[in-house]
Parts: sequence; C-alpha cells; structure tokens
Amino acid sequence: MTSGQYWGMDFRWAYKSAVTVFTDLVIRIPGDRWDGAGLGEWSLRDLVGHTVSSALHQVPGVLASPAPSVVLDSAEAFWGFARSVPPEVYAAYSVASSEDARKAGEALGDDPGAAVIDFARKATQALSAAGDADVIASPGGGMRVRDWIPTRTFELVVHGLDVAAAANVPVEFAGQVVTDVTLQAAKTAATGPEAAFLLRALTGRATLPTGFSVV
Repeated sequence: MTSGQYWGMDFRWAYKSAVTVFTDLVIRIPGDRWDGAGLGEWSLRDLVGHTVSSALHQVPGVLASPAPSVVLDSAEAFWGFARSVPPEVYAAYSVASSEDARKAGEALGDDPGAAVIDFARKATQALSAAGDADVIASPGGGMRVRDWIPTRTFELVVHGLDVAAAANVPVEFAGQVVTDVTLQAAKTAATGPEAAFLLRALTGRATLPTGFSVV
C-alpha cells in the first residue's frame, strides 16, 4: 500500500466521492420525510445530523489539530479503540452522540441541502490542504490523515445507506468505495475476538445474530 492509498485506492478520491453522493442524497430527501424514523431512536433529521457532524463538520477542525505522535496506525485500529473503551465510557459517549445528532440535525435548518453543501465544501477544502502523513488529533488519538479520513468515508457510506433506506430514496455510492468500506469493516472484525465466528458466517457455516456490529 503506497502513501495516499487505502486498500489500494486513493483515500482522497474515495472520501470526496462519498461526500458528493451523500450531499446529492440529502438534497433529494422529500420535505415530509425529515421528521420520520431514521435509525433506532433517531429521526431522519437526527441521522443526517449525526452523519454531517461526524463525517463533514468535524473534519476541518481535526485536520487543523496536530498530534505529537501516532497512537492509532490504521482505520481498523480507530474502530478497535472505540470498541475497547469501558462500558460506562461507551454509554456516556452514546448519550453525547445522540444529543449531538439532535443538535446537528436542528442546525441544518429549513434548507438541509444547502447546509450540507457548505459543510461538504469546507471539509473537502480542508482535506486538500492536509498532507497524507500529517499526524492529527483524531477523537481516538494521534493518527495520520491517510488513516483517519477512511473512517469518515465509512461514516458517509454506512449512514448514507441508512438515510436512503429511511427516506426511501435511492442512492448509489461508487462500487469501489463500497468495497473499500466493506473491507474496512471486515478488517476491523478480523482484529477482534469474533474473527473466526465472522469467517464462518461469511462462508455459510454460521448465522450472524440480530444486531451484530463490528463498530
């Protein structure tokens, strides 16, 4: 894997491609869908708000925050860290995330499409100004830009599909982007205790339980 690539793919292109598709998706959400169900306890507006907050709004700030050293050296290490925190810490984070999703959704206002276009522009501009190997302070610790940005692409694709399903609006991310995000999830699972179980499920020898997740 060469600098600037993730799973053999340019991480910058993958992120910007996902940003473009997600932005177009938000623009096409019918006005009467925004207060409907989104994901779990989240409304559709909450779900879009969470995605915008985690994958667009925070990007310029994180990329502008240098870290002294690398703590997490891959996307799967980032997700693995999130899964390794004590239960009480994870619970507190979940509550804070839900509150942030609500506030971010409300902040999209009466024209969410225009708001997302602005967030997308700022995020992609910030990425263009960052170096592949710059070490930045991600929420989990110091990471190289080329390792952290794929986790934001993951958020855009996974939640973009959630948004499309909730809004009943078709969406199509680039095939290679979906493949790379799927591989990111598989790589995360492969570093955890359920690796053998997941392998058996993927080869038709077991069934994944309801609600199984690698993140």
